Amino acid sequence: MSPKIITRFAPSPTGFMHVGGVRTALFAWLFARKHDGTFILRIEDTDKEREVEGSIVHIQESLQWLGITWDQGPYLQSEHLDLYKKYAQMLIDKDLAYADPYTEEEVEAFRKKAEEEKRPFLYRNHRPERVEAWNGTKPLRFKVPQIKRYEWHDIVRGTLSAGEEALDDFILIKSDGYPTYNFAHIVDDIEMGVTHVMRGEEFISSTPKFLSLYEALGKEPPHYATMPVILGPDGNKKLSKRDGAKDILEYRTEGYLPEAMVNFLALLGWHPEGEQEIFSQADLIEAFSLERVQKSGAKFDEQKLLWVNHEHIKILGTQFVEVFREYAKEKGGALPDYLPLIFSELSSRSQTLAEALEHLRSGEFSFMEESITYPRELLLQGAKAEKETVVKNLTRVLELLKEYEPFTTNAIKEVIFPYATEVGRAGVLWPMRVALSGREKSPDPFTLAGLLGKEKTLSRLEEALAVLK
Repeated sequence: MSPKIITRFAPSPTGFMHVGGVRTALFAWLFARKHDGTFILRIEDTDKEREVEGSIVHIQESLQWLGITWDQGPYLQSEHLDLYKKYAQMLIDKDLAYADPYTEEEVEAFRKKAEEEKRPFLYRNHRPERVEAWNGTKPLRFKVPQIKRYEWHDIVRGTLSAGEEALDDFILIKSDGYPTYNFAHIVDDIEMGVTHVMRGEEFISSTPKFLSLYEALGKEPPHYATMPVILGPDGNKKLSKRDGAKDILEYRTEGYLPEAMVNFLALLGWHPEGEQEIFSQADLIEAFSLERVQKSGAKFDEQKLLWVNHEHIKILGTQFVEVFREYAKEKGGALPDYLPLIFSELSSRSQTLAEALEHLRSGEFSFMEESITYPRELLLQGAKAEKETVVKNLTRVLELLKEYEPFTTNAIKEVIFPYATEVGRAGVLWPMRVALSGREKSPDPFTLAGLLGKEKTLSRLEEALAVLK
């Protein structure tokens, strides 16, 4: 029986959550959910100098917004310093760790001499002859037991290897008592039983160090899956702040749906079978596999994100009203009572919730108000016909609509459009649209009539005829 799948997301609380980190969390979460496994949230907060206040809360809020739920955690490394000391003592007892006796000046001298001799600086070439007992006041270094070539299998990249140049005596625990990343994450992965690690390609070069430490501790390493780098819009270099990389929660502020963001991020470096591009959370879990994660970089295309978001907005259907109300509530300001009547038109024209709010606040739907006013000239401005002809046309439109059912956008178009085509579209559709909206620019007259309903449509056509006469 295969062991239970256990994955983890282990960010450092040193700033905002960017798309690269979130994508790694998403893939680890999808893989765990796909195999009925466990997903752990672990906060690697051992670098206190770089820690940013509020980052831990921000990490949790970001994942919660996207629906990336964790089964265990959040686990804080800083609360388990005794655990790392326990593992450090195991290595000391095996003569595989030693107190670093050198000052910064002495290390710099070693480094400078290596440069002069045109050879790489390796700390293992300067191991002290006499080992002092480690009391925590000095850094504790790992003594690499074997200098050899390592080869390992990466689920995404295939067989990888690195030679002895990648191995050196690295610090396990700093003089401040906190473990380094190289040590702490391995201890935690062992203790938590992590089976699969999704990670960025920057960790490939350090893998021999990790494997050497696993060997020293007598433990099997997890399976590694290296995520493809996320590229900027031009596809030539890694996405950076200069290219528009931003805090993941900024997308929430800008009116992106969490379902759309998850859908978009999943497709950054993962190719499902078939041509499907729009996925629900359940769809992604069912379809996801690490074997279909690509090796090459994935371009962050903001236009593709907008398209995906628009598709998810359309999927909402009547739920759009509730989702939009919540978003608008955070932005402040009241929403009109007629929102349920226009949600279909509003959502079809909006790629984000922010854009929908702009449409609403710009007055584009002010025609839904109880009364409208407009100058007589506006009714004739684009009609390309004399006043008498426009009056005749609106009168006929009124007659056709009075007896017509059902009063829906498509049905209205079916009865009015043939007449407009027969006598001249501009002379019918322009004054009809102005009569219903009171605006020079607005949705088409059939959409307007469908939104306004029969009673208000007939009333406004009669008012327009009165203005003209």
